[in-house]
Amino acid sequence: MRRTNFTPRDDSIPERVLRLEPRVGWIVGFVALIWTVELVNTLFGHRLTALGLYPRTLLGVPGIFFSPFLHTGIGHALANTIPFIILGSLVLLRSARTFVELSLFIIVVGGVAVWLVGRPAYHVGASGLVMGYFGFLLARGWYERTVLAIAIAGVVLLLYGGALWGLLPFIPGMSWEMHLFGFLAGVLAARILPTDATRVDRSVD
Repeated sequence: MRRTNFTPRDDSIPERVLRLEPRVGWIVGFVALIWTVELVNTLFGHRLTALGLYPRTLLGVPGIFFSPFLHTGIGHALANTIPFIILGSLVLLRSARTFVELSLFIIVVGGVAVWLVGRPAYHVGASGLVMGYFGFLLARGWYERTVLAIAIAGVVLLLYGGALWGLLPFIPGMSWEMHLFGFLAGVLAARILPTDATRVDRSVD
């Protein structure tokens, strides 16, 4: 006999916000790592950029994992930090597990895609991760069709809809490949990662 142990919980917006407080360490940790790396990179004349993602080279493979934490300067890091905090926090409203799984999925899937087809240049920055969160939050509104998911998707589109231009190869010096494949990885994650409603503890007798 299969028994499902499930304790109903309040999924209202105020309750989700209250549950966010103990999870902020994930955001703080990511941001601290980004800025620690940027400080060290600045001290070394940004030589650490050579650890970034360089397509179709063996030396560029570790950059799939390093690139989200490497930036070309303080301005670049700051430009990614603010949307990372906002969009990452909206993802964390779901759960810390979703945030971690989604972040790893975007880094690996989006990074591998850039490695396979990106231009021969160093691709660095957290923008791919940010665009992944953006794509995930938009797509979850479509797939879940709940009032909350649709409302969050609407707010995200209103705040960052202009970022969709970053998916096109129009701006010199910007890795549109990271933006595009990060975004697509987020949309794919919204389709295949389990929703919070399906994360139910089960035991079998």
